[in-house]
Amino acid sequence: MKRLNGLTVQTELNVEATICAAQERRTAGKKGGQERRTSGRKEEGKMVVLSLAIGLAEQDDFADLPDLQEKPANQETPPADKRAVGNKPSSSPKGQTPDESRRTDANSSVSDLANSVTSDMLMLSPGSEEEEHEGQICEKLGRIQFSVGYSFQDSTLTVKILKGQDLPAKDFSGTSDPFVKIYLLPDKKHKLETKVKRKNLNPHWNETFLFEGFPYEKVVQRSLYLQVLDYDRFSRNDPIGEVSIPLNKIDLAHMQTFWKELKPCSDGSGSRGDLLVSLCYNPTANIITVNIIKARNLKAMDIGGTSDPYVKVWLMHKDKRVEKKKTVVMKRCLNPVFNESFPFDVPAHVLRETTIVITVMDKDRLSRNDVIGKIYLSWKSGPAEVKHWKDMIGHPRTTVAQWHALKA
Repeated sequence: MKRLNGLTVQTELNVEATICAAQERRTAGKKGGQERRTSGRKEEGKMVVLSLAIGLAEQDDFADLPDLQEKPANQETPPADKRAVGNKPSSSPKGQTPDESRRTDANSSVSDLANSVTSDMLMLSPGSEEEEHEGQICEKLGRIQFSVGYSFQDSTLTVKILKGQDLPAKDFSGTSDPFVKIYLLPDKKHKLETKVKRKNLNPHWNETFLFEGFPYEKVVQRSLYLQVLDYDRFSRNDPIGEVSIPLNKIDLAHMQTFWKELKPCSDGSGSRGDLLVSLCYNPTANIITVNIIKARNLKAMDIGGTSDPYVKVWLMHKDKRVEKKKTVVMKRCLNPVFNESFPFDVPAHVLRETTIVITVMDKDRLSRNDVIGKIYLSWKSGPAEVKHWKDMIGHPRTTVAQWHALKA
C-alpha cells in the first residue's frame, strides 16, 4: 500500500512537471508568434509603402490603396503625437483602446499621404483648370520674306513677295495652301494677291507687284500690309498671319529685303473666344473620348449681340471624314456650359493620321449657321493643340483638360 502510494505521488509529480513544461512551451510559442507577427507587420508595412511608390511611378489611381496594419508595439511615436497625447489616458477617442487609436492614426496617415499625392498629380495634370489663369502658349505662325522699293522716275512702288517659312498647317492633311494678299493701308478696297502654293509650308512665290502712278508724298502716308491665308475651296479662306510696316520708316530709294515674323490677324479672328476640352485615350478599348466642357467669351454672331452656340466634333482620318457628333444648342449664350462626351473608335496604329476637328457654330433659323471658331487636335496642329494631343497619349485612361483659343 505504501508502495502504491509512493507510485501515486511520483505519478502526480510527473504530471505536474509535464503541465509546467507544456505551459512553458505555450508561453515560448506565444512570444515567438508575436515576434513573427510583428516581423510580418513590418514586412507588410514595407510592402504597402512599396506599392505606394510603384503607384507614384505609374500614376495609378489611389482610390483602392490598402491601409497599413497596426503599428508594431516597439515603434516610436513621433514627437508631435507625444506632445498631443502626453501621459493622459483620456487622450484616446472615447470607446477606443490605445491600440485601436494607433491603428486609426496609421490608417489616416496613409490616407492623408495618398490624398496629398493624388491632389499633387491633379495639379500637375496638363491643361487642368488650375492652369486656367496661366498665359496661353505663344503659337508660332512662321515668317515671310519680301522686298520694297520706290522709283522716283516712274512714280512706282515695287513690292516683291519672295517666300514663306515654317507656316502652320491649316488643313486636315497636316499642310496648307498659302497665298498672300497685299494692301496699302488705309485703303482696303484695292488689293493684289499672289498665286496659291498647294500643300506647302515653306512656299516660294517670287512674284513682283507694281503700284504705278503713286506720288511719293502719298506713298509715305501708307502702310504696307501683307496677309497670309490658307486657301480653302469649299469654305472661307483661313487667315494664317499678317505683317504691317509703315512706309515712312523705310528708305525706299533702294530695294530692301526683309524677314518678318507673322502675327495673328487683327481682323477679329483672334477674338472668337475659348473652348475647354478634355481628351481621354483608352488604348485597351481603342477609344478616344472627347468631352466638350464649356466655352467663354464667344464672339457674338447675331444682331442682338449674342449667339446660339453648339459644337460639332468631326473624327478625321487623313483627309476623310469618318464620324460626326454634336452638342445641343445653347440659346442666347456667350459663355455656355455643355458637359457632353463623345467616344470615338481610334485604333492605335492610326493615331498619327487622326485629327479631331472641333467647330463652334452659331445656330441660325433663317439662314445658314455661322462658324464662330475651330480647333484642330492632332500630332500636326499648332503648339497648344499638339501639347494637348501628346498629353492625352502620354497619360492613358486619364482625362486631360485644356483651354483652346478658337481660330477662324
